Amino acid sequence: MIRIGGWSRLSTCDWPGRLVTTVFCQGCPWRCGYCHNPELLDPRAEPAVRWETVTTHLARRQGLLDGVVFSGGEPLLQPRLAEAMHEVRTLGYTVGLHTGGGYPRRFGQILDQGLVDWVGFDIKASPDAYDDVTGVPNSAGPALRSLRHLLDSHVAHQLRTTVDPTLLDDGNVTELRIWLTRQGIRDHVWQEARGR
Repeated sequence: MIRIGGWSRLSTCDWPGRLVTTVFCQGCPWRCGYCHNPELLDPRAEPAVRWETVTTHLARRQGLLDGVVFSGGEPLLQPRLAEAMHEVRTLGYTVGLHTGGGYPRRFGQILDQGLVDWVGFDIKASPDAYDDVTGVPNSAGPALRSLRHLLDSHVAHQLRTTVDPTLLDDGNVTELRIWLTRQGIRDHVWQEARGR
């Protein structure tokens, strides 16, 4: 169904205020220098966990968990992500998604189908600095289209930026603050990059 690089059977930090299982999807189009899960970057890597293992776990935990978060890597890289989300919903769980928004068409479809209840959306930088953070040319366009889909959808979300001073200096952070304000974004979380 989907390629899973790992999972956390029980998490209290991947969806604020919720007790969830987190599924780490394999593959990411970007190469952010501060990536906390670099082992998930290669989309062709052998899956570490079978989807059936996750759904069996979820069937046994009904009534004990609040939901499932699809994280990564970049979950939107998975062509059958919508199917996996639908299956989770049929088991009675709410669905969360962590994304950088690299696939706006797929993201828009998931939002339009009502498959996700909450999104943790990573805003990497101001538009001019996006490529410096992601390490991939022209990454701002898809991410910003995805952000617009999210804001227009009114799905609950948390917008956040990881600050790695080697990639975002004080000037970049100020530029991003100004850009966020111009977009009407007031609720935004700043987090420091964690050392590996």
